[in-house]
Amino acid sequence: MIIYKSQVFSYPDNYLALDLALLFIMAILEAIRLYLGTKGNLTEEEVPLGVSLVITVGSIMLSVYFLVWETYVLKADVIINAILLFMYGLEGLLQIIAIAAFVS
Repeated sequence: MIIYKSQVFSYPDNYLALDLALLFIMAILEAIRLYLGTKGNLTEEEVPLGVSLVITVGSIMLSVYFLVWETYVLKADVIINAILLFMYGLEGLLQIIAIAAFVS
């Protein structure tokens, strides 16, 4: 979407670099979050799931940035980020339940 927006709209250079940097940070956080969540779930350990839950909070904040404060927010961005935030909420709830089950 950012590539499309940078081609169609007049995107200020400083803001394009910021949006791209935050998108790459979000991709890296997402890979780490999913790895730790999967590892914690398969090994039934609380620590990787807890770290994944903390990283989920950072991912939620980045998703809210792309939903509200991005330079150009299209209707497709709103739909994609609304689905993403719903999934983060569901995953966070399930991680809390899994951590509670592993502790007891």
